[in-house]
Amino acid sequence: MALFNKDSGLRHRLSRRGCTCGAHGSQGEHDAALPSGDAAIQRVVETSMMRALFPRDAERRAFLKSVGAGTALAAVSQFLPTGLIAEAFADAGKPEKTDLKVGFIPITCATPIIMAKPMGFYEKQGLNVDVVKTAGWAVIRDKTLNREYDAAHMLAPMPIAISLGLGSNPVPFAVPAIENVNGQAICLANKHKDNRDPKNWKGMKLAIPFDYSNHNYLLRYYLAEHGIDPDTDVQLRSVPPPDMVANLRADNIDGFLAPDNIVQRAVYDGVGFIHILSKEIWDGHPCCAFSIGQDTIQTMPNATAALLRAIMEATAHASRPENRKDIAAAIAPANYLNQPQTVIEQVLTGTYADGLGGVKKDPKRVAFDPFPYESFAVWTLTQMQRWGQIKGEVDYAAVAAKVYRATDAAKLMKQAGLTPPETTTKSFVVMGKTFDPAKPKEYLESFKIKRAG
Repeated sequence: MALFNKDSGLRHRLSRRGCTCGAHGSQGEHDAALPSGDAAIQRVVETSMMRALFPRDAERRAFLKSVGAGTALAAVSQFLPTGLIAEAFADAGKPEKTDLKVGFIPITCATPIIMAKPMGFYEKQGLNVDVVKTAGWAVIRDKTLNREYDAAHMLAPMPIAISLGLGSNPVPFAVPAIENVNGQAICLANKHKDNRDPKNWKGMKLAIPFDYSNHNYLLRYYLAEHGIDPDTDVQLRSVPPPDMVANLRADNIDGFLAPDNIVQRAVYDGVGFIHILSKEIWDGHPCCAFSIGQDTIQTMPNATAALLRAIMEATAHASRPENRKDIAAAIAPANYLNQPQTVIEQVLTGTYADGLGGVKKDPKRVAFDPFPYESFAVWTLTQMQRWGQIKGEVDYAAVAAKVYRATDAAKLMKQAGLTPPETTTKSFVVMGKTFDPAKPKEYLESFKIKRAG
């Protein structure tokens, strides 16, 4: 809170303002005065900055309760000119290329990228974007590297792996936005309804979408915390998400940790049940990301900015619960997710059948927050080391900053003569263990089951 105690009269002055810029009687008037779409952009920026300035949920809630949401955003604007960020997006020049291809895997994690097409967010930015449904993650990676796609929906760890040359030649890639947080679950075949204790899962065959995925790392984490070595006690198989339910039905696998629409489809088809949501392992974990080559950003900065504007607006739209049913209707058709609309609604609304005879309600089953915290990347790097995907020393902070492109908040604050807070990292808890991004080596060494040397 010390950041807001520099001027004893600041809170009083801010409390007299009706909006974040101080020029309007209310936040509604402020948003109405912005050009079409800019209000959504600025609101996403402001929300991300509020999370960055107050990374601890309790501290952020206490501040909001103390001064009110409108005053809090005005306070953020005092120290961090969020309007300048929105203006930077709004003032970008004409896109160098308007016909773009963006690849995606048909899962709800890609919701902002997909919905931006049928709901017109790309067109608002002067772009003609072809969102291309793709069979698997390796294909997404290769087509993006080969420039068949201008950008892509990727698993959040994939750009790190590509940048480090894991599974492919090293090519610098960036994550300018996270697509979703949470939104996964462990699904088991119905025959395991009485086998819910992971300690008894030795010999089981479990599927993950890709080696470089948080699905892989979270499943391994969950198993290891229950004393199961994921490399010796079970079989982990990489299976494209669209093929998982068929493999479960055919008894080729005992279960999987996968995106929620795949899990919910297994329940809908009567072949599986939800064992545990991924948010019960780590609430707020990143899943997928909007990713683009660093060379593409350099050669097409305006087109990149337009793409990001569209996705940020779509993310802001998707973050509001009242829009979720309309979004489900837009992305359920065959050319997108190819799923029954009720399956998508159950995922996006958080009211869903669990396959065990119950109906659960969890509005945070999947959430949409675009801020790419560098600490997400640092945690991912520790798990890549833990399971032997990375050998030797890692400069965690350097890799995280290079790939996960957090905001230029620190630069803006320094230009204003202020000392910036640590806006790009935060600590979080995974299965009861606190992760401190400043101590990744200690975190890695704390695990009993690991491949790291």
